[in-house]
Amino acid sequence: MDVMTAEPRTPVPADVEAALTRIRPYVRRTPQLRAEIDGRPVVLKLEHLQRSGSFKLRGAVNALLAGPAPARVVTASGGNHGLGVATAAQALGVPAIVYVPESVPEAKAAGIEATGVKLVRHGATYAEAAAAALAVAEEPGSRYLHAYDDPDVIAGQGTVTAEIVEDSPEVDAVVVAVGGGGLASGTTLAAGGRRVFAVEPEHCCALNAALAAGEPVDVKLDSVASSALGATRVGQLPFRLLNSPAVTSALVSDTELLAARDRLWAEFRLVVEPAAAVPFAAWLAGRVEAELPCLVLCGANTAVTFPS
Repeated sequence: MDVMTAEPRTPVPADVEAALTRIRPYVRRTPQLRAEIDGRPVVLKLEHLQRSGSFKLRGAVNALLAGPAPARVVTASGGNHGLGVATAAQALGVPAIVYVPESVPEAKAAGIEATGVKLVRHGATYAEAAAAALAVAEEPGSRYLHAYDDPDVIAGQGTVTAEIVEDSPEVDAVVVAVGGGGLASGTTLAAGGRRVFAVEPEHCCALNAALAAGEPVDVKLDSVASSALGATRVGQLPFRLLNSPAVTSALVSDTELLAARDRLWAEFRLVVEPAAAVPFAAWLAGRVEAELPCLVLCGANTAVTFPS
């Protein structure tokens, strides 16, 4: 059995450096776009152009390559992590089962099935899907791959920021959306002392609630971005890394994030899912105090509807 039961180690910056080399043959080095918007300079990291449609591929590939290859990988996902694991499993020749809640967006479910892995719809929430996946992962030879509370997944997600730092060292802050905290915590490892802004929807804010409480707590979810950011509780490992003076938690409304998504299309012809527009929304609203921030557009797995 390969289900994580012991206290996991906390990843360090060297783990991100190792991941950057390890995953290179399997992921895209996504481009950056420099722009001036409303008279302010900004850099956009176009991670929505990643294979599988989001940054999640990075953590999945790194986790599957970092240790002995399992006979089978099992995971649970609201959609993007499942797509990442499915794409990684297909590339590495590892059988996989992806559990998703019945509410999974059809665009994400179809993408998972297109890789040839087994998709199982179970339960009304991510937590219910994860409970079913964990039970299956108890079978010998299986590896349960957590969406964000895994040191190798976190290190893999940190490679997004490692690329930002290499390509645009003058950036003074990195702005990311937060669900369970895997991307944001990986960002802290690779930011090289730059400020990290961790942004969430107002009614889908597991990290913000945890920072206020001093520990991870359960939250209710009610946001158009909850299919991607809908962790009811931030991960223990991510919280350990994000509970830091170097991290600023910020919130945006659904109205703000949808307006930001539409503006990315109107001005740049960039199509992203609602969750990916969260950093841009915070920046537009003046909640990112930085001279030249890089905003990570983290995913594009959505049914495409073009704003007029």
